[in-house]
Amino acid sequence: MAAAAAGDVHEEMLNRRVILKRYVTGFPSEDDMEVVTGTARLAVPAGSTAVVLKNLYVSCDPYMRGRMTKHEDPTYVPDFVPGEVLTAFGVSKVVASGHPGFAVGDLVWGMTGWEEYTLVPNPALFFKINHPEIPLSYYTGVLGMPGMTAYVGLFHVAKPKKGEYVFVSAASGAVGQIVGQLAKLTGCYVVGSAGSDEKVNLLKAKFGFDEAFNYKKEADLNAALKRYFPEGIDIYFENVGGAMLDAVLLNMRLRGRIPVCGLISQYNLEQPEGPRNLACVITKRLRMEGFIVTDHFGEYHKFEEEMAGYLKEGKITYIEDVAVGLEKAPAALIGLYTGRNVGKQLVKVANE
Repeated sequence: MAAAAAGDVHEEMLNRRVILKRYVTGFPSEDDMEVVTGTARLAVPAGSTAVVLKNLYVSCDPYMRGRMTKHEDPTYVPDFVPGEVLTAFGVSKVVASGHPGFAVGDLVWGMTGWEEYTLVPNPALFFKINHPEIPLSYYTGVLGMPGMTAYVGLFHVAKPKKGEYVFVSAASGAVGQIVGQLAKLTGCYVVGSAGSDEKVNLLKAKFGFDEAFNYKKEADLNAALKRYFPEGIDIYFENVGGAMLDAVLLNMRLRGRIPVCGLISQYNLEQPEGPRNLACVITKRLRMEGFIVTDHFGEYHKFEEEMAGYLKEGKITYIEDVAVGLEKAPAALIGLYTGRNVGKQLVKVANE
């Protein structure tokens, strides 16, 4: 390895990275991934507009499970490739640049590798971090993709009105905790579900939900929703699918809206469960709409300023679950599918 001085863009560094060992069926395990060590050259190809990033934080997100399976028909995001590094949203520092929009030392967030250093040939979908006074890790969450997902799903798809009844599943997760708080700021009545009493307490005491319940303690989800929403639900922010969606459909109000963000209860099933109560979509004139947050990245800077304001004013609070060290990334990702994390799950790769 070259013993180059700091700042020498031709320095070659050891580069630990997390690769996918094999395509996954059913529930993934840590053994489906492996931490390996290679090298990274801290230089960009001559004449290119590439950047080299030193990754500080990487995100663990539920949708990554879908990328670990081989799809015969392409989906909205490419499958991971066995033997190659996993990719996810992350927070990074530019250490070499051939791009006029990014300088060495810039702090950025975007889709990077689960590794210490990443060469990005085209950083067009990276954003400079405009509020470094806020914890940088927040750009994997409330100020990054999950926060904008909550914002887009609630305001662009559901379009809440003051006084409406809002239900959020997986409500203590990276997206759900923000959805609930934004709905409260809009003047809605908000109830969330989560998978532990600790998370239920967080929803009410920390995030200001009006009510919350532990779905694992409810033998009858339909009855539980009737208890918390005796007048029905106007907006259901869908994160889980399965039995919860079926129960919600029975409890929606006329012309209710269901932004479909995720279906985490289905991701590890070899045979996904179909909803049985879809007739409610017709009889109650419901609107279910799926969305992909990257379609709305053109509005990111408007969102960043608005959300940064809420954080600084104390109107939005945020909880993270930080695993320290790239070697912890596989376990952190797997933990998402058992509900082990409390708040936004991310991995700290290097010191800021």
